Amino acid sequence: MEKVKGYIDHIIFRNEDNGYTVFELGRTQGSRSLTCVGTLPQAVTGMSIEAGGEYITHAVYGRQFRIDSYEEKTPQDRDGIERYLGSGAIRGIGPALAARIVRLFSDDTLRVIEDEPEKLVQVKGISRRMAEDIASQFREKAQMRKAMVYLQKYGISLSLGVRIYQKYGSDLYGILQENPYRLAEDIRGVGFMTADEIAGRIGIHVDSDYRIHSGILYCLSLAQSEGNCYLPKEKLFARAERLLGVSPAYMEKHVMDLALEGKAVLKERGESLRVYPSNLYYLELDTARLLNELNISFERDRESVRKRLEAIETGTGIELEKLQKESVMQAFENGVFILTGGPGTGKTTTINAMIRLFESEGLSIRLAAPTGRAAKRMTEASGREASTIHRLLELSAIPDDEEQDQPASFARNAQNPLKTDVIIIDEMSMVDIYLMHSLLEAVVPGTILVLVGDENQLPSVGPGNVLRDMIRSGSFSVVELTKIFRQASHSDIVVNAHKINRGEQIPLDNRSKDFFFLKRSEAAQVLKVLLVLIQEKLPPYVEAKPYDIQVLTPMRKGVLGVENLNRILQQYLNPPDPSKIETEQAGRIFRTGDKVMQIRNNYQMEWELQGARGVVAENGLGVFNGDMGVIRSIDDFNKIVTVVFEENRFADYEYTQLEELELAYAVTVHKSQGSEYPAVILPLLGGPQMLMNRNLLYTAVTRAKKCVTIVGNEEAVARMISNESQILRYSSLDERLREFRSESFSRRQTG
Repeated sequence: MEKVKGYIDHIIFRNEDNGYTVFELGRTQGSRSLTCVGTLPQAVTGMSIEAGGEYITHAVYGRQFRIDSYEEKTPQDRDGIERYLGSGAIRGIGPALAARIVRLFSDDTLRVIEDEPEKLVQVKGISRRMAEDIASQFREKAQMRKAMVYLQKYGISLSLGVRIYQKYGSDLYGILQENPYRLAEDIRGVGFMTADEIAGRIGIHVDSDYRIHSGILYCLSLAQSEGNCYLPKEKLFARAERLLGVSPAYMEKHVMDLALEGKAVLKERGESLRVYPSNLYYLELDTARLLNELNISFERDRESVRKRLEAIETGTGIELEKLQKESVMQAFENGVFILTGGPGTGKTTTINAMIRLFESEGLSIRLAAPTGRAAKRMTEASGREASTIHRLLELSAIPDDEEQDQPASFARNAQNPLKTDVIIIDEMSMVDIYLMHSLLEAVVPGTILVLVGDENQLPSVGPGNVLRDMIRSGSFSVVELTKIFRQASHSDIVVNAHKINRGEQIPLDNRSKDFFFLKRSEAAQVLKVLLVLIQEKLPPYVEAKPYDIQVLTPMRKGVLGVENLNRILQQYLNPPDPSKIETEQAGRIFRTGDKVMQIRNNYQMEWELQGARGVVAENGLGVFNGDMGVIRSIDDFNKIVTVVFEENRFADYEYTQLEELELAYAVTVHKSQGSEYPAVILPLLGGPQMLMNRNLLYTAVTRAKKCVTIVGNEEAVARMISNESQILRYSSLDERLREFRSESFSRRQTG
């Protein structure tokens, strides 16, 4: 690491949120100034520093010094002291006042400010109160300098050090020495692994109570990120043992402590003990309560409804088979109705018939889906406006910085419910327990709630298994459509999807017009075929651009995993070019024109919906896990990447936020939920058994609209179809629903 010394002569750019600063470093007389970049929390003009880092050459701005660590130095001469005080570093002191102070106290100025501030009143223009304020500011800055030096000893970055200091102030020394694991609970962006690394440097023992307590919480958090609402105690302990390297015997006490602290709920089920993060236990419980309240029956004259339905068929040319008609009738008769079925079974036609029947009764209807793409398809299929569920509920407030794992707040809620008679939600398999609870809070009893989805799709990315649990609870009116209609039966995508779902092997003889299999036995061969398909063969065949052809893969790692595929596909589909600006962040290159995906919910992200000629038609909040877009521009000076998402929504990402984006030329099958692409390519050579299953292959195939191409070997396809196992997801909404149904029945009996 190289070292440079000097003073901040001129600040070129500064991000006040994270301290990222570009500045000119003034050095000894006769030396040229040096452009420096780095995170300096309290950088001000005139500040003296000694910095460590490396020289880099920027493609546009030339030679720079990138700062990895720094220490603020006390100015050593009169000029330096006057320059520092006159820079604005101390609020209330400008250049003229700084000159008067230094003229009076000379080289002793800084000592006077810190130790004898009462002497400052000798300077014209400084009152006793102002002198005290100057001293207070000076000491605060000194404390922060001391804290940054202390934190850097333990490998804590400057940006994280600032947040630690802002959270704890001078208490940070005691907290880090006693329990550094508090950082994982108190500070957003600090996980257990970071806290554990810091604890190891400080010398905290591996069997520390604080470490075990924090490690168990971390395991529960990981389980939640995998979609679980709880873990059986033995599985939780097994995970914690692998993580912590300590015996489960140490963990019993800590699980009980978590329950006493209200951070976990323990629930016995037979001989097993379940451990829930408390928020998810109560979310499932309250979701069941709200659904139970909505699940009321309406008295309808079936014969009259049947006649109106026949009139709708005659007037629109819609032809409904028996189960479709029954679906429409049951949706009209129940407060909560579930319509499920695979591709080509007529769910869209049934929804359209429902809409027309509700409208004939003068009922108001709102349509929504979890993602922008799904909402757009719903709009096109129904001819009525559909929105995302987040927009339906009017996202109004965002979680605090320290509470990003908490659900968002919406303007539509129990106090301000949705004013409509009917709500129809499509792609319900994607809805997690957080979003479902928020939706239900905004729906009043008496409203008809129609939930549409395919329970055989992969479950939501977020925690819970809402659609499947609701169906399995036996608490609601459910109709499953199974008949494949004549038009759909001509598509081998639809036919093969149903065969896969039934566990039947599919023909791979390439006699189809929309379902192909290209046999390859090595990963390098598969990669070559992918490039030919995307660049040459498929775009004219499905009348789409190469960017619209989507590669789906079961895995993230490996030669045919998302990470490697995206590096290769980016190189060929959007290669480096002098006209394209690019930036490398956290080992990933982002380039103008890249196809990208948001990989976590960001309720704070602002976006603009641009209409004709770039006029802003609407502003909004929120970019969500799975949203896909294209990098429109990169401003390397201001460190901003602009992404345009579906519906022409523009969002600006600071470089520090790019960890929320990843390339999306290839995505995992899980991330493709709710999307539909003109053509899908599936590279399948093999992989972990838990991923290579029927459920995943079925979901992948049903994402394609016009063409599916599998590249790989027959054995991998056959194994996936035969593998009924799914990644077990621990949720219990079905049990909570049955409990409420049982209680309701008991009350009716006793009443």
